[in-house]
Order: sequence, then C-alpha cells, then structure tokens
Amino acid sequence: QVQLVESGGGLVQPGGSLRLSCAASGLTLDYYAMSWFRQAPGKEREGVSCISNSDGTTYYADSVKGRFTISRDNAKNTVYLHLDSLIPEDTAVYYCAAFLLPYRSFPTGWASRTYDYWGQGTQVTVSS
Repeated sequence: QVQLVESGGGLVQPGGSLRLSCAASGLTLDYYAMSWFRQAPGKEREGVSCISNSDGTTYYADSVKGRFTISRDNAKNTVYLHLDSLIPEDTAVYYCAAFLLPYRSFPTGWASRTYDYWGQGTQVTVSS
C-alpha cells in the first residue's frame, strides 16, 4: 500500500520559515517525480514545485520562486519543501504528490497533469 505522509506544517509569522516533509512508503522514489501543491480556502489547487527523479531538476511556480526550495533524499524516501520569507498569501493546505516518470524524462506539465499518488496534506498558516 502506497502512502505519502506530509508533516512540518504549522503557524508561522510573516517572514518566517518552515520545512515540510513528505515521507513515502510502498514505492521507490527513484522512479517518481515529486511535487508539492497547495490549496487555500475558496481557491483552486495550485502547483508549487516539482523535482525530477533522474537529475533532480527543480521547477517552481512564479509565486514562490526564490522563496521555496524543493529537495529529495531518495535514500530516505523523503521529499522536502523549505519555505522561506513566508507571507500571509502562502497560507494553505500543502500536499505532496508523485507520478511515475521514465528516467531522463522531463516532468512536462507537472502542475496540471494527473498524479499517481497524493498525501493527505499539512496546514501552513502565516499570520502575525
């Protein structure tokens, strides 16, 4: 049984930082591109970032570029999202997701494609 379990969310003041983790079980991350999405109340789900499985190339939404950093540790079967310089507009439930990606392929259309697995989400609230 495949599971993606997010953790690390919480309440943080504007300008603060958080590190989200996504621990995978039942699958081998080496074969999957991994992404983070978020959904704020009353808004559409938004692709935040993606990291490929072959060379670790990263992709970011314009809204988070320069503030968020995605990384992966395949040995630990875990993906991370480091959130810096947080603003109230970053408040949302953050989800990790995985899709099977052939080695040396590019995760084209990562923000809108169909994913194989999703986590349950972790709440991030940015407020003073």
